[in-house]
Amino acid sequence: MSKNYAMLAEARDVAGKGAARALRRENRVPGVIYGDNKEPIKISLPAKETNLEYRKGHMYTTLCDLDIAGKKHLVLARDVQIHVVKDTVEHVDFLRVTPKAKIAIQIPVHFINEEDSVGMSRKGILNIARHDIEMICSATNIPEAIEVDLTPFDIGDVIKISDVKLPEGAKPVIDRDFTIATINEPRVAEIEDDTTDGAEQSVEVESEHGSDKSAEDKKK
Repeated sequence: MSKNYAMLAEARDVAGKGAARALRRENRVPGVIYGDNKEPIKISLPAKETNLEYRKGHMYTTLCDLDIAGKKHLVLARDVQIHVVKDTVEHVDFLRVTPKAKIAIQIPVHFINEEDSVGMSRKGILNIARHDIEMICSATNIPEAIEVDLTPFDIGDVIKISDVKLPEGAKPVIDRDFTIATINEPRVAEIEDDTTDGAEQSVEVESEHGSDKSAEDKKK
């Protein structure tokens, strides 16, 4: 699990589009904290730091220690609204997190030991069906990734979720043995191109010989 990141926030009393626009003019991002059967807290965040954390690509899978006037809140970003033109964060919804909470979250899939794979060493093509998998896990123990060891797999093999050692305490949302990837045969087109090139070269050689022969016949 990734180490938590920290941010400072300020409580706000006013809501609505007008108040949100005013905050953004002050380089602040409006947000809210909800969950754990407690009242929501309206907050604002520094725009620079919020955009920086969002662009790191971890806000949905890494817990945040959010400090509001000296009081710490353990939260997880569940929805981030982005400006369609500027590509900047417009609003963040944070979920309060407790050790008992279970959440469904998309976990990235990492393929490892490609250089030791039987199929990949035979020039097989890794065809990835799922780049991430929705998992149910503890909100305070979110896996960084699901690792798929390619070592034993050969050309023609189908890699399913049952072939993977899952992180402790996590299970897929989908209740069936689904495909994550396959290792396919090398591309036939590449072989055909090589054959075609060879055939063209043979034709060119034959043509040259044919031209020389015709010239000699004419001289006779």
